[in-house]
Order: sequence, then structure tokens, then C-alpha cells
Amino acid sequence: MDCGLYELHGQHPASADGAVVMIDWCPAVPRTERVRVRDYTCDCRPIVYELCQAGGLRFIRRISRPNGRLVVEESRWSTSAVIDTLWGELLRGEAR
Repeated sequence: MDCGLYELHGQHPASADGAVVMIDWCPAVPRTERVRVRDYTCDCRPIVYELCQAGGLRFIRRISRPNGRLVVEESRWSTSAVIDTLWGELLRGEAR
């Protein structure tokens, strides 16, 4: 899908093909003043994902707009090694 020529264009996650890891999504709860977004997916899709870091931990944020309502959810917070692996699986279509 061509989303135009954006300097900061995000990646497009691959479609799930076969068995996938199911991410346990929870409603986002403000836990810290600052969150750093380290990577993100393209906002041309109905669901946008962000790889986030705060307080020495990482997590994945999922943003959607069902019926025009903003819904923000988060994966569990964990070490960079654990969440970076999960982020790679999500981008390859191996997790959702």
C-alpha cells in the first residue's frame, strides 16, 4: 500500500499467516510522566502500534478508532529484550 512520500513513514506490519502469538492487551493506564516512542507503524492502517519505553521498561501501545472512538491499549511492560522480540513478531505477522 502506498501511503505517499512521508519522511517519517512507519512500517506496515505483515498480515498474520498461520499460528500467531496472542498479545494480552490491557487498557492504557498513565504510569509515568514521560513515554518515549522508539518505533511505530504507519497510521494509514486502522490500528497503529508504537514501541514505547518508560521507566527502564518497554511495552507496545495499540491505538485504534472503532466507530470513531479512540481506544488505547498496552501490552505488558517488560525488559527491552522481551518486548523487542515481541515487536519483531508483531511486524512479521507472527503476533497480534
